[in-house]
Amino acid sequence: MSRAAGFSCIRCGALFRIDTKIDSRGCPICCAEAPANLKVAYDPSGATSAASAAGAALPSLWRYADMLPCGLSDAISLGEGLTPLLSAEKLGKQLGVPKLLIKDEGANPTWSHKDRFSTVAVSMARLSGARVVATASSGNAGASLAAYAARAGLKCVVVTFSGTAGAMLAQIRKYGASVVSLADKSHRWPLLAAGTERLGWFATSPFHSPVVGSHPVGIEGYKTLAYEIVEQMHGAVPDWCALPVCYGDALAGLWAGFKDLLSQGKIERLPRLVAAEVHGSLARALAGKGDLVAEVPASFDTLAISIGTTRSTFQALNALRESGGTAMPVGNIGLIAMQQQLAATEGVFAELASVTPFAAIESLRREGTIARSDSVVAIVTASGLKDLDRSTGAGQAQQSFRSVAEAWEHLAQDSDSFTPSDEQRAAKMS
Repeated sequence: MSRAAGFSCIRCGALFRIDTKIDSRGCPICCAEAPANLKVAYDPSGATSAASAAGAALPSLWRYADMLPCGLSDAISLGEGLTPLLSAEKLGKQLGVPKLLIKDEGANPTWSHKDRFSTVAVSMARLSGARVVATASSGNAGASLAAYAARAGLKCVVVTFSGTAGAMLAQIRKYGASVVSLADKSHRWPLLAAGTERLGWFATSPFHSPVVGSHPVGIEGYKTLAYEIVEQMHGAVPDWCALPVCYGDALAGLWAGFKDLLSQGKIERLPRLVAAEVHGSLARALAGKGDLVAEVPASFDTLAISIGTTRSTFQALNALRESGGTAMPVGNIGLIAMQQQLAATEGVFAELASVTPFAAIESLRREGTIARSDSVVAIVTASGLKDLDRSTGAGQAQQSFRSVAEAWEHLAQDSDSFTPSDEQRAAKMS
């Protein structure tokens, strides 16, 4: 049974019935002026607290079922959520923010934060009687939706484009989804629109322009990021939360989650948000005073393909403005080096798009926006295994040695690994 009472516009506040057709145009009232997404509206007597008494011990984000649009008994789950929040003091010192924490979403079942979205979206799709779920995806969203569709016994269609990371395409196919790759990226949306209109597909991603964001019911799953962060910080709130941003689904959901906690009296203040983006549409919109996020022509081919949009959304802009946050464009230069630094320093191997928050934090610390004493949570949205074909090259093939002597000679070039420690020398002498 759905707990959602209806939908409301995040811009004008207009209310709509629960049976309103979600066709990715967003609010019918705002669509002509500043397109805005809808959000789930709940019966005020229904929602209770972030972690329900009945579900508090559950090893998944469904421990927060009382704050989600469907009940625990209707949940399609693979054990998503409750990802680690790791102290990253070594990397933090290198970036100038010693109080750095990493929320590692690569620990989710399909190795990305999209599982928070998919678990709720697929649960609601099955409740609605849908037989097919569909998405336009460059990888993570498609892989996640395909996994949860398989779990729910639903068919899944993933519409993608040439250039998508090979590892993610392989993952999608292994889950049994139908993959349609289009040479022209813009053809994905007309195909999805036709599927929803003619065949009743439950489309979770946008399929109209300008984009307002993904399906509102799935975005509710991202609220659990905020619930977990505060719980893992023992009730404290970070000064900043930074994450990669494309259309702002996770950003908007994260912000909604923090506002839930504030309204419940669980926290006394809200964090500021950082959107690590590629081409700078949010940074430009923040500099202006209007509600419209305009398209910014791409000046380069980004390595962070999953956030490579040239135009973000009102929902992202709204979350940044309400939080007093900021957006920081991140280019390709230094991105692979930052990926290596994160992995070698903190043991977290992140997808290239997931490395952008660290580059943004470094830039914001350098310019003084983030203070050295500030606590900062960087959300790593996906595992580095997702785009290995983009982050590694042929020159990184493993060298093989013909003898033990050759191997020792190679190790001798690294004095730290080859030279015994003081403790080892002392033990040998004794």
